[in-house]
Amino acid sequence: MRLFYYLFLGTIFGFIMTKSEAISWYRIQEMFRFESFHMYGIIGTAVVLGAIGVALAKQFGWKTYKGSDWKLNAKNMSVPRYLLGGILFGLGWALTGACPGPMFTLLGQGIWAIGVVILSSVAGTFAYGVVRAKLPH
Repeated sequence: MRLFYYLFLGTIFGFIMTKSEAISWYRIQEMFRFESFHMYGIIGTAVVLGAIGVALAKQFGWKTYKGSDWKLNAKNMSVPRYLLGGILFGLGWALTGACPGPMFTLLGQGIWAIGVVILSSVAGTFAYGVVRAKLPH
């Protein structure tokens, strides 16, 4: 039953991504060229809704899917680290025209070429996992 719940939520997420045009390569290019507010509006809405969701979860004592309390640990604010990570993520996003949500939505729509991007993302994540212990955190 839990698997059905996640499949249902993923389908709703994909539908919203498609209808909002967040998976459109052209919309993403418009954003990186500062030609349209469309994607910034979507991202801003997601940030605000996420903040409200976390606040509600803390307020009402909601549990995570594993049954534990919501606990957000404070992180060391290292500006160079976040700048480098943001630049790498943004470059990948601009070059491929997709971030993780749209990648899987596009795959679900039968655009098989995005599989190369997904495999590259998995390889990059694996490579980070291999060298993570050697990186300054």
